[in-house]
Amino acid sequence: MMKFEHNIPYKIYLTENELPTAWYNVRADMKTKPAPLLNPATGRPMTFEELQPVFCDELIRQELDNDTAYFPIPQEIRDFYKMYRPSPLIRAYCLEEALQTPAKIYYKFEGNNTSGSHKLNSAIAQAYYAKQQGLSGVTTETGAGQWGTALSMACAYLGLDCKVFMVKVSYEQKPFRREVMRTYGASVTPSPSETTQIGRAILKEHPGTTGSLGCAISEAVEAAASVSGYRYVLGSVLNQVLLHQSIIGLETKTALDKYGIVPDIIIGCAGGGSNLGGLISPFMGEKLRGERDYRIIAVEPASCPSFTRGTFAYDFCDTGKVCPLAKMYTLGSSFIPSPNHAGGLRYHGMSSILSQLYHDGLMEAVSVEQTKVFEAAEFFARTEGILPAPESSHAIRTAMDEAIRCRESGEEKTIVFGLTGTGYFDMVAYEKFHNGEMQDDIPTDEALAQSFAKLPRIPGQA
Repeated sequence: MMKFEHNIPYKIYLTENELPTAWYNVRADMKTKPAPLLNPATGRPMTFEELQPVFCDELIRQELDNDTAYFPIPQEIRDFYKMYRPSPLIRAYCLEEALQTPAKIYYKFEGNNTSGSHKLNSAIAQAYYAKQQGLSGVTTETGAGQWGTALSMACAYLGLDCKVFMVKVSYEQKPFRREVMRTYGASVTPSPSETTQIGRAILKEHPGTTGSLGCAISEAVEAAASVSGYRYVLGSVLNQVLLHQSIIGLETKTALDKYGIVPDIIIGCAGGGSNLGGLISPFMGEKLRGERDYRIIAVEPASCPSFTRGTFAYDFCDTGKVCPLAKMYTLGSSFIPSPNHAGGLRYHGMSSILSQLYHDGLMEAVSVEQTKVFEAAEFFARTEGILPAPESSHAIRTAMDEAIRCRESGEEKTIVFGLTGTGYFDMVAYEKFHNGEMQDDIPTDEALAQSFAKLPRIPGQA
């Protein structure tokens, strides 16, 4: 029988009045700020004016602001959040019992909205600012489809057009995710495609490619720049996105504080960095200010190991090399990851914020193979009753591993991880796992070296 703590609810919910009223910008507390975006033509930091043809004005201001700690959330966005927020912080009593661990495990569940993930937190913000600017539509890319679904929902709510370039392998693996986007009025194009110059060039260089987020970004940027009244929006990586996603961590911390719970370990999956950055932001802020210490772990796929095997350097954010240069942990913009089933984690680089924090030794990173990830996903589904997304299951895998270490050492640690969304559109992946057809594709050192050799040369960078 499970031993429930009567003073700790199974699910900790906040009231509407406890919803955050401002997003937290962790950059304000960073001693070493993230390196600026660079103009690839000049090698100089991108200016507001140079970014205007691509991004919405207010989002550029948020992107470039390293000093403002809190940005008030507009009332219209807060009202939208109330449809699905606050999201629950759940004590994983059943998982603890199954693992026979003394550890206490909590997860912040972001899958209780139609998009099935945390992505809606930034989608509504970016669509709102596009609407406020008087734009008619936005373009974007999507990997697994959660971001594209979230943005199509936000655009439908605000009456904006939405054009989505979906990584080709996910477009084929997840037709139902594609149809949800179309239900909300978005047009969805498999990437790389023949509809853009960049797409045609990529297909010529890599015939039959399954695509990547870097490819899809290039196409979406080209599409935005070629149509008047459109701007490009991105679901991860950028500073503005981590800012919006800080609502995850702010809610999590408020819920923990409500019951006097202090986590020892905080874990999140990492692709571009949106959910991890959002979850850890207020905790990292405390760590940066010297108020409290936490062990923070980023978990990435072994097939796309930006942190654990990448290099910290300036690189293009996209495969077509039309975006600014960002200093980040990267595998190289020419790197095409294997078609693993965690589509949201198939990006060649990592958020500049998280990259700097990792470089400064303020967080850890591990990589895991997808067969081990799906073993954890199945175990979690059978114990906690939620079918997790493949991306989220990377965090589950490492949370379970840490809980097992606690069992072996007898340490009673408190673990918090982010459950970014549900896996109901990922049944092809679960089928391959159950049929024994799933493979662990890990890039060779030689393949990574070839990609690193193509990194742009920036004056003053080794």
